[in-house]
Amino acid sequence: MPPTSPTPVNRDEAPVRERGDACPGALRLHAADDGRLARLRLPAGLLTYRQAEALATAAERLGDGRLDITSRGNVQLRGLGESCGGELAELLYEAGLLPSERHERVRNVVASPLAGLDGIPRADVRLWARELDALLCASEAATALSGRFLFALDDGRGDVAALGADVTLLAQPDGSAVLHTGANGSGLRVSAGDAPRAALLAAETFLTVAEASGSGAWRVRELPAGHGLDAAVTTGLATAGIATEPVAEYGAEYRAGYATEPGAAYGAEYGAEYGADVARPEAGPPVPGPVHSPDGTVALSVYAPLGRLSVAQWRLLLSAGERGTNDRTLRVTPWRGVIVPGLDPATAHDLLDRLRTAGLITDPHSPWHNVGACTGRPGCAKALTDVRADAAGAVTATRPGGPPAARPGDLPATNPGDLPVYWSGCARRCGHPQGSWVDVVATGEGGYDISVRGHLLRATTGPELAEAVATARKPTTARTTPVTR
Repeated sequence: MPPTSPTPVNRDEAPVRERGDACPGALRLHAADDGRLARLRLPAGLLTYRQAEALATAAERLGDGRLDITSRGNVQLRGLGESCGGELAELLYEAGLLPSERHERVRNVVASPLAGLDGIPRADVRLWARELDALLCASEAATALSGRFLFALDDGRGDVAALGADVTLLAQPDGSAVLHTGANGSGLRVSAGDAPRAALLAAETFLTVAEASGSGAWRVRELPAGHGLDAAVTTGLATAGIATEPVAEYGAEYRAGYATEPGAAYGAEYGAEYGADVARPEAGPPVPGPVHSPDGTVALSVYAPLGRLSVAQWRLLLSAGERGTNDRTLRVTPWRGVIVPGLDPATAHDLLDRLRTAGLITDPHSPWHNVGACTGRPGCAKALTDVRADAAGAVTATRPGGPPAARPGDLPATNPGDLPVYWSGCARRCGHPQGSWVDVVATGEGGYDISVRGHLLRATTGPELAEAVATARKPTTARTTPVTR
């Protein structure tokens, strides 16, 4: 079997959902220990500068002065007052961020953030995202989707296709798209023009199947065995007049079409180990730093340390983009980063250095890169400790001698091949990444369990914590014999 994510406790896999979805939104605020929380859906992570400034204003005027980027490329505002909901809604409406009040929590759409920027010709998934969003907002049935149901629009490189979405569109070299539901390796080929409509129909069909199963499922993976979703989707597409063609599991057509593309090495290794017929294109997240575009401009890929940006850092991204020639948009990524496209090459390097100085992650060697954490204490009542402080302490503790550094760019280089690490304040592991990662979970009284791919490597506390986490991140560690309690 393929490697799996280290999630000993998976809160998404309840056999039966007996309550309604309480996922927060921009209008339904969540009561946290640090105030109200608003989660704003950004289909494909796209934001105009005007919309980005509206979020900065909301965080500054109504919240704690920071913006959190989620693992779905959405933005959260924290520390909101009890009675700010009306003012927040007005700000968002005026900026065009709430096209449909009834659909605002179901607009969960991630898309390949480098689409059209790095010289790899594929489908423009931004167009798919805009059409799918409009279809969602016009669908009465779609209002019943959970706030956790996820669409992924992949331009063919395999980046967001690896995020475990409920409905995935994967662009093909011949201009078509393959529609996948859940973790189903097989799929249905549809035309690019029909792709957004097919994705919506698959989601609406899921709702019908989930209701018939009596499971109350919020996600495709929660459906009981023998649910028949794939057959129902095939029938529904035919009824809607959408032509389809069955596609076998990821195999030779993908290796042939993407042999020279990013992720091809992984696909070859994956196929060799698990059988040639399951190989698939898979690229990683955008690398921090400059991205050179075919039109001669440069895009900047930067990350937020632990997924949080101050209003000042957020506005610096806007000021950087204003010096370029782009369409005045930002792209928020599901890896808690931001892409600023369309910059003048003559000024891009200077701007990147300014962003680094401001504390953003601009280099894959930064020790803050691929380090994530949930909210933890004091913002979350369920958390057992302040995991953000402990994660930051573990990063800064890697500096040989002297006091901890103030900025990510001041710290010693790390190996970009190290596994990502995610710190969780409790066993729920909110916001954890997909794929292989080092799982650091608080156990109370300052202790943590550290594991890789579900295998416990160490339960530790105190000053040895940073060393234990650093050791676990090494690729060789992930292949060692599991350590039991």
